[in-house]
Amino acid sequence: MIRISGPERCELTFDTAGFRVRCERNTPRFSGIATSKKPKLYIASVDDVPFYVGVTKQSLRSRLRFGWNAKGEGGCYGYAWRHVLTTAFLDVWCHEDPPAAKPSLDIETIEAEVVFLIRSAGQWPLYQTEIHFHPSTPEHRQIAAAIMSRYTPSLTKAST
Repeated sequence: MIRISGPERCELTFDTAGFRVRCERNTPRFSGIATSKKPKLYIASVDDVPFYVGVTKQSLRSRLRFGWNAKGEGGCYGYAWRHVLTTAFLDVWCHEDPPAAKPSLDIETIEAEVVFLIRSAGQWPLYQTEIHFHPSTPEHRQIAAAIMSRYTPSLTKAST
């Protein structure tokens, strides 16, 4: 059984140079599962419309900092949405008991299933640039459906 905690929600305000966070505990920093080194799924959204789905084992602050500071070396140009939007919500889920041999496998599989559900509703997430595909089980698909139940998968609202 895959044990997922979350979501924890943070609000991001940002420009191309940096970001500020307000977590659900009303503090100006990431806390809770967002600081964990365990595998995490995160979804960036506007008006509950997801525009980016990602995974990381780093703390969210480190992962976002990398996405903000990327300059194209090694093919990584960072988050495209930082050039277009100025606010977003970031929801985070954590895989609490990942297998030691392949700790990111389940969360990457759930990531792909979440993105598939968004695509099935009309279009890929607006700023999605990468996805990890792995064979999924009914459990992965059920977790993805539960995660997506909090969103509106239409991309029309997030395009501004």
